[in-house]
Amino acid sequence: MKENNAVCPDQTTNSNGINLEQVHYQYQKPELLIPASNLEVLKTAVIYGADAVYIGGEMYGLRAKAKNFSLEDMAAGIRFAHSHGKKVYVTANITAHNEDLSGVTRYFKELKEMKPDAIIISDPGVFEIAQEVLPEIDIHISTQANNVNYGTYRFWHRMGAKRVVSARELSLEEIKGIRVNIPEDLEIETFVHGAMCIAYSGRCLLSNYFTGRDANRGACTHPCRWKYYLTEETRPGEYLPVEENERGTFIFNSKDLCMIEYIPELIHSGINSFKVEGRMKTALYVASVARTYRKAIDDYFESPARYQENLPYYKEEISKCTYRQFTTGFFFGKPNEEAQIYDNNTYIKEYTYLGIINGKNEAGLYELEQRNKFSVGEEIEIMKPDGRNLKVTVKKITDEEGTELESCPHPKQKIYADFGTDLDLNDILRRKED
Repeated sequence: MKENNAVCPDQTTNSNGINLEQVHYQYQKPELLIPASNLEVLKTAVIYGADAVYIGGEMYGLRAKAKNFSLEDMAAGIRFAHSHGKKVYVTANITAHNEDLSGVTRYFKELKEMKPDAIIISDPGVFEIAQEVLPEIDIHISTQANNVNYGTYRFWHRMGAKRVVSARELSLEEIKGIRVNIPEDLEIETFVHGAMCIAYSGRCLLSNYFTGRDANRGACTHPCRWKYYLTEETRPGEYLPVEENERGTFIFNSKDLCMIEYIPELIHSGINSFKVEGRMKTALYVASVARTYRKAIDDYFESPARYQENLPYYKEEISKCTYRQFTTGFFFGKPNEEAQIYDNNTYIKEYTYLGIINGKNEAGLYELEQRNKFSVGEEIEIMKPDGRNLKVTVKKITDEEGTELESCPHPKQKIYADFGTDLDLNDILRRKED
């Protein structure tokens, strides 16, 4: 990999024996790749630190339940990202059936006019269509293709792929082994944060079995998060908990991946792009994760010592978005029983998303679209793209006609508010929960 010419004043060895100075010099700064469910979230990702954003259209991606992008919003999102010097990758990573192929061809012809930076694909048939219809656009191979060895990476490179997304089941040592055995111009993208899947590289059949909705065609119902009991063949109707818990046992319910404490190790493995999972997440989640990883990566490349000093800040900030407890997944070896959550399927939620600043009216009040109720006199927190968090008190709320309100109870209501201080476009409002 190419050398990074940034100056590194401190030689530091971390707890895993990684020489941070050596890593700092040897590797390029990795791309930070953030998901987006809609145009607002895409803009938030760009503003809060993403180098690239990956999105899905209304068909052929693996998040059918996500809001996803209309063609118009997709074009607008690509224009917005490009105007800020950022990239957009479009997912088309379904396992395609015969009846899908003609539609994929039409879809790619529409994408051709929008000029996304890459298409994410898992199916060889879809890959060939992309090469024919979109020869000028990079192709990235999805994790759904089960990419676990350097031979697979070499194969896709010969076929013309620019990047391969590693399977979540790989350790850092295995990724290192891939890096040294593949061409230098073939990029490695790896998930570093977000939900984990029970199935190998996300190729799950449970949803199809239980509901007829195919996870591999974008319609997963997430049965891995459901309650399960044992039954004995001759005792129908008797449900035996796998563990002694009256609520059942969530035997497939994995903790969420979080590698914010291991940025040097990830870089040292030769990963080119740090990918965050979550194309169904809110703007608050995306902003929190993007901002935290952005700062951690930038701090490390500016000074490894600064990265070490700021670890408590990163850990605190990353926990302010919804999550299911954290794990390091397969990166340091196969997960043990502690990587699962057995007693519930709920998120830990420390903060509630209230809205994002969209502008300012002639009366000097800030415009936003309400996402959760808040009231006059309430203390909330303003989250800024540069890493600052400001505590403010809501001084005034009005509706679009200027009528004063004590609170804003209606979802997505357009309101105007005074927070007692100057704010900026794209500042996010959130409230700490007890």
